[in-house]
Amino acid sequence: MYVSRSVQRYIPKKANDEDALRKDIIDIATKYGRYGYRRITALLKADGWQVNHKRVERIWREEGLKVPKKQKKRGRLYFNDGSCIRLRPLYANHVWSYDFVTDRLSNGRKIRMLTVIDEFSRKCLAIKVGYNLTSDNVIDVLSKLFMTEAIPDFIRSDNGSEFTAKTLQKWLEVLKVKTAYITPGSPWENGFNERFNGSLRDELLNGESFCTLNEAQVIIENWRKHYNEIRPHSSLNYKPPAPNTIVNYMTCH
Repeated sequence: MYVSRSVQRYIPKKANDEDALRKDIIDIATKYGRYGYRRITALLKADGWQVNHKRVERIWREEGLKVPKKQKKRGRLYFNDGSCIRLRPLYANHVWSYDFVTDRLSNGRKIRMLTVIDEFSRKCLAIKVGYNLTSDNVIDVLSKLFMTEAIPDFIRSDNGSEFTAKTLQKWLEVLKVKTAYITPGSPWENGFNERFNGSLRDELLNGESFCTLNEAQVIIENWRKHYNEIRPHSSLNYKPPAPNTIVNYMTCH
């Protein structure tokens, strides 16, 4: 349930309600097992708690809560060769980046995800899930985003065939969108998208088993919305990338 910030009735919670606070910390830690106490603190504050991270850390440790060790990755991402351009995002829609993530359904069939993010705001603009995603799918996703979001100045990517296809390059050229390809063997040059994909895998894919493509599409899209509107981002002072819609945490259960 999403509630507009303009209509939400914000009711601060008492700082001395230890039992209720402890319960909320445990609830959040249980629901979001990969979140540490700082991110939990941000969610508590968004829900109206008057609390600092030191108090949350104390309760977090008293309850024996901890972030579990990362699960072994089920697959790695590989990058193809390409030309080099170094670019730092200066404003929203200055630089977008995209990449593919691979996973498998419970029956072993491979699925792919095209992730698109705005590097400045950290907002995830889209996650396209399918069996065989091609440059035509990339154009389809971007064309919808260009109409609903904006047309960026640059798009950063590796040199995969889907991103270097002539039809895609010519289409972007007509729209005056410059392509920025990372240096061969340097995935850190696509670091914003790499980190996002790491969060996607760590917080969702490694812990989920999808029976069907449709199930994967629904669950992944719900996670994308959560990432944009609720999940505290450490690089944004523990605010979500797109807090246009503020959610009272306890309504999300």
